Amino acid sequence: MRRFLSFNDFFREYFSGKSVKLSLDAGFSCPNRDGTLSDIGCIFCSDEGSGEFAASKNLSLANQIDSQKIFLEKKWKAKNYIAYFQNFTNTYASLESLKNIYDEIANRDDISAISIATRCDCLDKEKIKYLKEISYKKTLWLELGMQSVNEKTIKLINRGYSHKIFNETIEKLKDENLLFLIHAIIGLPFEDEIDYKKTVKYIKDLVPFGVKFHNLYILKDSPIYNLYQNKNFKILSKKEYVDFLIYAIENIDPKTVIHRITGDPPKKKLFEPKWCADKLSVISEIEKNLKDIDRKIVNKDDIREIVSYWKDKDNAFSCKS
Repeated sequence: MRRFLSFNDFFREYFSGKSVKLSLDAGFSCPNRDGTLSDIGCIFCSDEGSGEFAASKNLSLANQIDSQKIFLEKKWKAKNYIAYFQNFTNTYASLESLKNIYDEIANRDDISAISIATRCDCLDKEKIKYLKEISYKKTLWLELGMQSVNEKTIKLINRGYSHKIFNETIEKLKDENLLFLIHAIIGLPFEDEIDYKKTVKYIKDLVPFGVKFHNLYILKDSPIYNLYQNKNFKILSKKEYVDFLIYAIENIDPKTVIHRITGDPPKKKLFEPKWCADKLSVISEIEKNLKDIDRKIVNKDDIREIVSYWKDKDNAFSCKS
C-alpha cells in the first residue's frame, strides 16, 4: 500500500483483483493535427500522438486486445482489463464511427472498463449522450489533457481551445455523471510555482475521478524541441519536480485517484531532462519523500470508502445495484 491513492491499489479493490490497461490505437486523428485548428499539434506531443506504447493500428481492435493480453499476462496475473484508447483524440469522428468502435468494446466480456483519451472541444452534446449510454454497460472515464489553467501557457503549447471551454465541458460531464480524469504537466515553459499551485487548486476544487501528473519532457520529434533550442527555457530538476509532486499529492482531494506521478517517455526519443528516463528512480524518490514527511499509508479501509463513493457515481455499477 502506498502513501497516496494509486491506480493499482484503487482498482484492485474497485474490480476485486489486479487490473491492467490495454493500450489501443483505433486510428483517430486530432483537430490540432489535421489542419482544422493546426497541423503541428500540442507542442509537447510526439509523432505518435503520445501513444508510443499502444498496439499497432494495423491490427483490428479485437486483435490488438488479444495480443496485448498475451503480452501482459507474462508480466501481470491480471483479472481485469481496461481498454485504453490512448493515441490522439478518441472522440474526433462522427457519432456513427464512434459507435462502430466503442459498441464492440463495450460488448466484450473480457473488458472491465473503457478509458478514452480525448479533448474537451471534441465532446459535443450527442457524443456525451452516447458515452453516457456506454457507461451503463461498462465503467467508463474520459482522459482530458488540461495541462495548465494559465491561458498564456495554453496558447503557447498550442492546445487549441481556452480553459473556459475546458471548464464548460467538464460541467457538462458532471451533469451527466460521466467520470473523467485530468492530465496536468508540471514544468511547462515559463511557468512557475504560482502557476503550478493554481493548476493544483483547480484540480482539488473539481474533484475529478482521476489525475495524471507528468513532468515536462522534450522529445526529439516534438515541436517543443525547436522551442527549447531557441528559447532555452528552464527544465525542472528531479528534486524540483519531486518537491512539487509532493505538494500536489498533499493538496488534491483524497478521493481523486492518482493514475500517474511521473512522465514515461520513450528513451530513444528523449532529449531532456535525462533524469526522467529512469521512471522507477523518480517514483522511489517521491515515495521516500512522502515517508520522510510521515504521510500516512492509504489503508484498505480508506480505499474501500473511496471506492464506494465512486461506485455510486459510476453508471455501470449504479445499474447493477
